[in-house]
Amino acid sequence: MTRPRRIIPLLAAGFGSLLLVPAAAWAEGMPQLNFSTPLTISQVVWGAIIFVVLYILLARGGLPLVGSVLEERAAKIGKDLEEARAAKVRADAGMAEADQATAKARAEAQAAINAAVDQAKKAAAAQTEALNARLDKQLHDSEAQIAQARTGAMSALRQVATETAATVIDRLTGSAPDTGRLDQAIGSALASRGIG
Repeated sequence: MTRPRRIIPLLAAGFGSLLLVPAAAWAEGMPQLNFSTPLTISQVVWGAIIFVVLYILLARGGLPLVGSVLEERAAKIGKDLEEARAAKVRADAGMAEADQATAKARAEAQAAINAAVDQAKKAAAAQTEALNARLDKQLHDSEAQIAQARTGAMSALRQVATETAATVIDRLTGSAPDTGRLDQAIGSALASRGIG
């Protein structure tokens, strides 16, 4: 309501200056603004009355409605802005919480992966150790079998060599060889070759 009170002096000054316009227009040669005729005076008076009535109607009825609508809109906009700010704060908090949850899930997943890798390494090491122990046992058993077979073959070689040498001497000389000397000669021959 303070705006219309401020406007009234301005309107009065403006209306007063409008009254001077016809005189200036008459001086410039505008006969339709000649105030010596009653028609011009009545038109100006009725125009002023209509203007004042419209102004009073607008100042008392229309402008307060427009002002209340503007205030209501400003209040609604302010409320909406506050709700938007609160929603943004909640959304930021939700994003921070989601980031924390994601980081925690990543850390847990990485820990689970590391634990699984460690467990797999331990299982592989245990399996490798068991396999190496089995292979070592098989290798030891094989070496023992080879040594036994070699010992058996060497003893058989001595016997075969003795029999072969006795047969060759018997056929060449026609008499049986001396077994002690033959055994000693075959033993020294095998020893010189690292056999026996």
